Amino acid sequence: QVQLAESGGGLAQAGGSLRLSCAASGRVFSNLGMGWFRQAPGKEREFVAAISWSGGRTLYSASAQGRFSLSRDNAKNTIYLRMNSLKPEDTAVYYCAASRRPFVVIKTDSYDYWGQGTQVTVSS
Repeated sequence: QVQLAESGGGLAQAGGSLRLSCAASGRVFSNLGMGWFRQAPGKEREFVAAISWSGGRTLYSASAQGRFSLSRDNAKNTIYLRMNSLKPEDTAVYYCAASRRPFVVIKTDSYDYWGQGTQVTVSS
């Protein structure tokens, strides 16, 4: 079992930045593929970014590419999502997820564990 706790959400202005963190516990973190998803009101949950067990490979959605950066610190059992050049359309609840597959994983149903989510609101 893995417990995930997100932090770092909040209110930002368009063009601003936020850094989300996700701390994991309960299983060997370095064996897990990790990812971020988001869900806006009335919309389905969508993939944002994913990182492999070592951090050597990352993958981003088209909307995140070039603006967001995902990294991990296996010594701290934590991943970080740096979000720059934020847009109002980035407003959503952001969820951290962990997969027993140690690779980059983009499908929602390929993740085994989920955090409770953290709200990100971007004002124009």
